[in-house]
Amino acid sequence: MTAIQTRRRSSGPASSANRIWDAGPLTKVTLAFALVLSAFPIYYMFIMATRTNDEALDTPPPLLPGGHLGENVGRLLATEDAYFATGLINSIIISTTVTLSVVIISTLAGFAFAKLRFRGSKILLGSILLTMMVPLQQMGIVPLYEMMVNLGWTGQIQAVILPFLVNGFGVFMMTQYTTQAVPDELVEAARVDGASTMRIYVNVILPAVRPGMAVLALLTFMQNWNEFLWPSIVLNPDNPVVQTSIAALNQAHGTDYVMLFTGTAASVLPLVIVFVMFGRQIVGGLMEGAVKA
Repeated sequence: MTAIQTRRRSSGPASSANRIWDAGPLTKVTLAFALVLSAFPIYYMFIMATRTNDEALDTPPPLLPGGHLGENVGRLLATEDAYFATGLINSIIISTTVTLSVVIISTLAGFAFAKLRFRGSKILLGSILLTMMVPLQQMGIVPLYEMMVNLGWTGQIQAVILPFLVNGFGVFMMTQYTTQAVPDELVEAARVDGASTMRIYVNVILPAVRPGMAVLALLTFMQNWNEFLWPSIVLNPDNPVVQTSIAALNQAHGTDYVMLFTGTAASVLPLVIVFVMFGRQIVGGLMEGAVKA
């Protein structure tokens, strides 16, 4: 093939279509500007966590890291007003436990509602959807608190874990995702080969719905990590979660801006780590859904 023929073929309809989807300079500049606007508050928060209070009040404010991060973290963990170290550990335990429970139960329930046929499945799924329409946490605080008092769990982290182990949104999401991601023919073929229901779930369903599980895990972890209302009611000030610790820190050290920035940065860091861990699965799930759509 000659060079002229090669150029003609490369300039055909397929090449024109590819050029249509190329990002132009304006698109790239807009995306870069949006990225800077989104990331700058987080970056500035971490910068302030490395500075002193005098440096934080400078004009113009510092935009490069300082050398006081270890000192600020030490002061944060040593403060007896917020019990920040205890709150950080409690939040990690609560968020991780609830996330694992929600993902496992939601995936199992989604498989059952999407691929198994049993009497009353539509009624059960409709009941789960109804729970999503009612703000159960706000409306059920009083009876839920009475339940924890009767169990003797007030002031203990299991009182924050138990009410959130099952999530109606997670069941609905995994039901929809399993319906789209796993063809019925694949399940039937596994049954013909003699696979049990649990074998189908482990070998067929789980690999296919892994991106959906990653998205649900991230959303669940973020929701429970940022939970404030219920922990502030049921837990004691000396056994807090990270969000109530930050609130106590703000009340006790409202003018110590560096400590507030350090506490906020420490509370955001686990979310950044979780996003980095599940980011590839999330992007893969979004792209897979876009291709199927």
